[in-house]
Amino acid sequence: MSTVRVIRDILDANDRIAKDNAKLFARSGVFVVNLMSSPGAGKTTLLERTIEKLAGRLRIGVIEGDIQSSVDAERIERHGVKAVQINTGGACHLDGNMIRDALDEFDLDALDLLVVENVGNLVCPAEFQVGEDMKAMLLSVAEGDDKPLKYPLMFQQSRALVINKIDLLPYVNCSVEAIEQRAKALREDIAIFQVSCTKGDGLDAWAAWLAAQVASKRG
Repeated sequence: MSTVRVIRDILDANDRIAKDNAKLFARSGVFVVNLMSSPGAGKTTLLERTIEKLAGRLRIGVIEGDIQSSVDAERIERHGVKAVQINTGGACHLDGNMIRDALDEFDLDALDLLVVENVGNLVCPAEFQVGEDMKAMLLSVAEGDDKPLKYPLMFQQSRALVINKIDLLPYVNCSVEAIEQRAKALREDIAIFQVSCTKGDGLDAWAAWLAAQVASKRG
């Protein structure tokens, strides 16, 4: 059996589980975001700031994916939000089956928004569905403006792109305009937000847009 065939079989099996997850989410009306980025781009900090912005407006749950440790889940729970940690033990992404096992820890009917913080990686998470309503990508300006050229699938699969750490623009060689142009060449309808999680710039617009997506699903 060829390597390509094995990969296709794995993806097909995962997609079946992801579709079952999506049915569970649809029945409860919870909106699910699969949040992806490279390590250190600021996913957990973005989640913390988003939770603060949406406090009292949305009931939020979080699934944290990491190779090891529960550091990020502990950070999230300090904001009064339930977080379930998944340690992959080496796997570079979360998959549908991992998410299905974690769902037993939640009352989905009591949630409006469930965020899956995927393992830090710009390759594998884009290929694996988990049953989400949308994928969102976080990119730090410190990573440079060439990432849409190097990792196109991440941008093609993402409905939203959050460009983080814009407060560092005076100190790094990065063009936000180039990022936006290259991202839109890969997915014309991608929603783009420029934010600084440390200074708070742009977070209101991101949180408002996300809340609108949740409301649209609950319709």
